[in-house]
Amino acid sequence: MKHDLFVVIYLVVMVALIIGLDVLFLRDHLWWRLATNVGIVVVFATVYLLFFRTSK
Repeated sequence: MKHDLFVVIYLVVMVALIIGLDVLFLRDHLWWRLATNVGIVVVFATVYLLFFRTSK
């Protein structure tokens, strides 16, 4: 249960970061937005897979 809560919080932080950057800095730059969003998701997924994934 504790791990599930952590994953939900982790995803909420990722989504908040993506939306915040889109609204504040990248509103009129479609391709920069897309590249930045993909980069953020890749970084969050890599950190999760390397450090926080639990083997069952």
